[in-house]
Amino acid sequence: MLESTVWLLESVGLSVQPFTDGRVFLEACRPDMRGCLLLDVRMPGMGGLSVQDALRERGIDLPIIFVSGHADVPMVVRAFRAGAVDFIEKPYSEQLLLDSVQHVLRHRQRDVSPLLKAVHARLAALTQREQDVLLPLVHGHTNREIADRLGISVKTVDLHRARVMRRMQAPHLPALVGMAIAAGLADPLALGLAKRTDAEVDPAQR
Repeated sequence: MLESTVWLLESVGLSVQPFTDGRVFLEACRPDMRGCLLLDVRMPGMGGLSVQDALRERGIDLPIIFVSGHADVPMVVRAFRAGAVDFIEKPYSEQLLLDSVQHVLRHRQRDVSPLLKAVHARLAALTQREQDVLLPLVHGHTNREIADRLGISVKTVDLHRARVMRRMQAPHLPALVGMAIAAGLADPLALGLAKRTDAEVDPAQR
């Protein structure tokens, strides 16, 4: 995977420096390093989220793109809350990864205003009912819970949910959560608390 990713990035003229695990990278990392950091959530020795935490402790502000084959909402919330610029779920297309890396390199001073403008434009294009579905969806409510809250059928929620994902150009729920956080519609702390509270509920009561 490491070798194929290096080959992919070098094939479009990018300079790539590969590392076999997180600790090796941190040993070589310097405060003046420029570019974009591509991290897998699960790596030998030290996972990507731990590497991100270590960089923050050192005051190193490299833009980070995460990739993961096991993404869930709390994981994505933690990554974005700590400053990640993108979170890509495996399996992903090569072009998706290239587009994300090249976008970050074009805005490597962490100017994400073009991305935020695009997210706000997509939000503005949602209908009122789609907006009604968006927030509960981001906060982890099921389609049944959303249907009961809005007084509509689950089938109708399914329809609006699909439209929200398509209009927001979100390939999966974690991406939608990241957009909501970036746009200021969701508090990552509140999302994390809600998830922990839900985890404490007796499964027999769900």
